[in-house]
Amino acid sequence: MNRETLNLPSESAMPDPANTIIIAGAQGVIGRAAAQHYLRQPGTTVYALSRRSEGHVDGVRPIAVDLQNPADVRMKLGSITDATHIVFGAYLEKATAAEKSAVNLEILRNLLDVVEPASPALEHITFYQGGKAYGADLGPFKTPAREDDPRLMPPNFYYDQEDLLRERQKGRHWHWTALRPEAVCGFAIGNPMNLTMVIAIYAAISKELGLPLRFPGTEAAYRALYQVTSAKILASATEWAGREPAARNQIFNITNGDYFRWEHLWPRIARAFDMEVAYPVPTPLTTYMADKERLWDGMVQKYGLQPLPYDKLVSWAFGDFIFQSGFDNISSTIKARQCGFHDCIDTEDMFALFFEHLRQEKIIPRF
Repeated sequence: MNRETLNLPSESAMPDPANTIIIAGAQGVIGRAAAQHYLRQPGTTVYALSRRSEGHVDGVRPIAVDLQNPADVRMKLGSITDATHIVFGAYLEKATAAEKSAVNLEILRNLLDVVEPASPALEHITFYQGGKAYGADLGPFKTPAREDDPRLMPPNFYYDQEDLLRERQKGRHWHWTALRPEAVCGFAIGNPMNLTMVIAIYAAISKELGLPLRFPGTEAAYRALYQVTSAKILASATEWAGREPAARNQIFNITNGDYFRWEHLWPRIARAFDMEVAYPVPTPLTTYMADKERLWDGMVQKYGLQPLPYDKLVSWAFGDFIFQSGFDNISSTIKARQCGFHDCIDTEDMFALFFEHLRQEKIIPRF
């Protein structure tokens, strides 16, 4: 499948900048894809920030840093004086919305307090929001969601981070862009919200047990409209936002560009694993996949897979959340298209390509 099929920019159309990119959260599914995207651009240096020191994309300059610790941020990042772009994909989970807002605002502020004064050539900051900006985590909401829809009741760390950047940007040379994807699909280890890994590991285990690929959520979720965002599409949007004047100080919904119902897509996912499909039965993954670590370890040995920890591969709770959401979840991407971002991919193609990549990397078996 070529770049024209995926409607991605041609290699000849790629810019040739001399940029220095700081990516916070570089080992997450969003940050990892952004790093890979930027590394393909000549003359670009990528600093990859993470709390972990191992597992980074080849070619980046990894920095293990605790963004909650201002002294550690100053020590690790204060010597970077040529940063042109910040890609902020870091995220810390907390029990309550108020705690989540406080800590995720703190880590963004700590990063800016060091990088902004040290790098006078700073041009742009891209950060990520998502469906929670529209209440997708709360229940049915207005669809298609638009960027100018009114805010919800706080606390919401998306709004807090946005307000910080809006206020801080006044009178500055740099600009910001907020991107709102839905269910980002890509590869990362230890990422709590990665739908493609949920499906891939669930399908592989089901096949190993001789079972059909049964949708594990509710019938309402099976029939509702949904959307996802390829990590590669989001990475392309990140690079676009950092160079496009029309994206300055704006918010954009970014998805694959299509909508689907699981009832139609699920049989096609099953075909990608050469499996039969059975009628959906609500099967909480957090319950029924809890005892499968031993089985997975056996599969790793049997099929020569990478020895990745079972508990780091997948967040079954995230899968349950998606597969039990029995209402339409769609957003408008017209604003991004009007401003010049046109990249898209057929979601069925995205899943097929991703599963084949996992087989090639020996993450899941080639049965």
